[in-house]
Order: sequence, then structure tokens, then C-alpha cells
Amino acid sequence: MQGYILAIDQGTTSSRAILFGAHGRSIASAQAEFPQIFPASGWVEHDPETIWESVVATCKACLATAGISAAEVAGIGITNQRETTLVWDRASGKATYNAIVWQDRRTADLCADLTRDGHTVEVQARTGLRIDSYFSATKIAWILDNVPGARADAEAGKLAFGTVDSFLLWRLTGGRVHATDATNASRTNLLDIHTGEWSDTLLKLFRVPRSGLPEVRDSAAPFGMTEPSLFGAAIPVLGMAGDQQAALVGQACFKPGMMKSTYGTGCFALLNTGDQGVISRNRLLTTIAYQLNGKRTYALEGSIFIAGAAVQWLRDGLQIIASASETGALAASASDEENVYLVPAFVGLGAPYWDSNARGALYGLTRGTGRAELARAALEAVAYQTRDLLEAMRGDWSDAQGADTQGTNAQGGETVLRVDGGMVASDWTLQFLADLLAAPVDRPVILETTALGAAYLAGRQAGLYPDLDGFARAWALDRRFTPQMPEEVRARKYTGWKDCVKRTLSA
Repeated sequence: MQGYILAIDQGTTSSRAILFGAHGRSIASAQAEFPQIFPASGWVEHDPETIWESVVATCKACLATAGISAAEVAGIGITNQRETTLVWDRASGKATYNAIVWQDRRTADLCADLTRDGHTVEVQARTGLRIDSYFSATKIAWILDNVPGARADAEAGKLAFGTVDSFLLWRLTGGRVHATDATNASRTNLLDIHTGEWSDTLLKLFRVPRSGLPEVRDSAAPFGMTEPSLFGAAIPVLGMAGDQQAALVGQACFKPGMMKSTYGTGCFALLNTGDQGVISRNRLLTTIAYQLNGKRTYALEGSIFIAGAAVQWLRDGLQIIASASETGALAASASDEENVYLVPAFVGLGAPYWDSNARGALYGLTRGTGRAELARAALEAVAYQTRDLLEAMRGDWSDAQGADTQGTNAQGGETVLRVDGGMVASDWTLQFLADLLAAPVDRPVILETTALGAAYLAGRQAGLYPDLDGFARAWALDRRFTPQMPEEVRARKYTGWKDCVKRTLSA
């Protein structure tokens, strides 16, 4: 079939648009970075207008580069930074406050109060999530409580709430559609992931008026038509998923037991658990992986707040590298006599620790420590945190299966981790990752798996792309990294990491 799919990938530090052809091949792309706003310690915000302008600009640039008109685009797929939260006026479409980013910790005290009041078990049972400022519910409540008149306007139905996807959809459709998909909704702390509906119990607990919330739809669905004036013709929005779920789709991890890990600003590992919403005993998250034709598929997720952001810190904070691409070669040149660990708890530690008060620390510094050793420590921290997640996942998955499934995937073979994101261009990083996990690590040919997942959802809805099995058969391997590290070295390194984390935790 003829036609193109335009994927909007709205991330934490930039917005991208990628045009895909009928066979899932990337034809053109455009990207625009935008500034991060840090009003106070632990606070992270984005300007909603900057997000919107960057999305429109990259879409136009992408179409212009490809020489494709909007009339030739069969559909748009949207993927987005997930828990980042906006509240906007229904009449004007203007945000009442900056977008509060998923990394933001301003509501940590409120979350601690809710935890002390004994709500943890009920919230996890309904949402699969922890009570944490990472998620959207307390961000919405903070805006309503701190912007003059906002709560009264919300109670009167004048305000709309949502994650970035729903804000973009509202703007793209000229304010005609206020909707989200099940994956993004599952990251708010307000959705009952077992029924797929907003929970009145949770809305009351977090003090969020139901009238402001979007309609929850499938990940592949007719979401509405764009305003013709934006791109020259109306384009249907046909797919939507949070960035990590979109990457799971883009990596074709459709069978229970398959795993992927995405390395961007943070790191997010997902394990497909099929139609079973496994509630973690190891402080992982249960989330909706995707929802198609009204049927939900679930995943266990481990969320690391800082991955590529640690490399950005080396570049922008310490200014010891000029570009992220330098870190692999620097790490390879580091002295084996130096054992430097970076625990990158710049905004607290995510899974499986969930310590919002922890702060970053460097251990093992000597007079011989230099920029190469710091670069290696930053890259190694990503692998150590990934192993933390995978060990917790294997435990939960084994419990759910009622048998020891550690070390095997759904097909009974060896566990393989599929990886994507900006950091996986580094061979050194992926080799160390395979060494530390004692498991193969697969890098696909198409690294833009988040955008590809969004494109697949929209293309599937448009009738351009095949079913799940057909898409999985098209997945292509670039390189497999296999473990080379002796077990004694692996154990010693990981034991050192665990000791450093223990010293870093706030309690």
C-alpha cells in the first residue's frame, strides 16, 4: 500500500519528527532541542509553548526534507515523555503553569505523607505503581493548589489535565479532542490498570477532579484529525503510546518474557508479562505495555532516573568532555587500577530502591582519578543499574510463573536483552552491559525504536503495516554482544556497586 506515517517523538530534551514509509523504513527526520527549566533544587519544568512550537516545526521540516505533502501522510503516531504533566485552559488552550517534568521532585513530601498514612498497598494494587512524585497525580494537585484560582476553575470544568500526548493532541486537533491512550494513562497514579478506567478512589485520594481528565483509548485508534492549517491538509492521528511502551513495540517484544531496555536521559527496562498484570514484590512497576482492540497487555518496568543524563553532566556540568560520543573511547582508556563508582542519584534513586532523598555520589577517588575514569564510571553506572532492574524482574517473573524462569525467555531459551536509545551507539557500553548481566545484548538495525513503535501503531490502524507477528518478523539485528568477563571479576564489580548504593541511600 502507498502512504507514509509521521511519528512525533516528544522527549525530555528534544522533539523529533520521523517520516516512515509503507515498509517501516525511515525516510526523513528533524529534531529540535529545547531548554530545561530548574526553578529550585529538585524542580524540573518545560515551557509548554516551546514544546508545541518544536513539535510543529520538526513536523514541517521533516515533510519538507522528504518532499512529501500532508495529503500523502496516512496517519500520525505520537510518543512522548510520559509522566510530565500539564494543566491548560479549555477555552484558550493556554497552560496555566509550566509542564512539570517526570524528574521533578517537588511533591516528594506529599508522597511521603500519603505513604505514612497507609495508602501504598491500595495504590499499588490499583495502579501497579508506587506513591511517588515521579507520577502525574501529585503534579496535577500541586498545580491546582499553587496557581491562584486553578482549583476553582478545575472544579468548574474549565481546565484540562494530561500528559504531553494529550496536550499535543488537543493542540493538533484545534481543541476538539481531549484523549490519551492506555499506556500514558497508566503512568498517572489515577488509572485502575485492571479495568482500564479512571479510579474514583484514587481521584479522591489525590484530589484530582474527574472533569479535567482525558478519555482513555486504545494505543492504535482514531484520535482525531489535525487542523488543516498546521501542515497544509488534515492528517488523522492514529497511534499513541508513552515513550517506553512505544520502544517495547518498536523492539517487537510481543511475547511474554521478552525484555527491552532504552537508554536515553534515563533508562527504562520493560518485561512483557502478557495478559497478566504482575504486581511486583521487588519494588518494580506494573504498567500497561499496549492496548489493542480493547485488550490490555502488561509489563513489569524498572525505571532509572539518570542514564544519559550522567553523560550530559560530564559534558555540561563538569565540562570534561565536548560531546557524548567521546565517553566510550575515554572509558576504554581508563586505568584498570582505578575502581571509581558513580551512583547518579541526582534526583533520587528509582527502581528498585525508590529513594527520593538520595543524592549522587562518587566513590573510590584517588589522585590517579581523571576524566577517563569518570567517563567509565558514568557508563558503568548504567550497566549496574540495569542489572539491579533485571534481577528484580527475574524474581517477580519467576514468582508469577510459579517456577524458576530465571535465565530463560518465553521460548525457553537464553534471556536476551534488546536495547535502544542514544547510548547504545557505544560498543564499549554494550559490551560492559553484556559482561555485567552475563547475558547477550542485542542492538537492532533501527535504533529509533521509540518513534518506530509509534509509527507502527498508527500504520497498523491505517492498514499500512502488518499484524504483530508480521512486524516481529521484520525486526533486524545489527549486532549481538555476548559476555566475555570472568565471573570473579563480574561478582567483584557488582558487589562494589551494591556497597556504594548502600552508602548512598538516605535511610
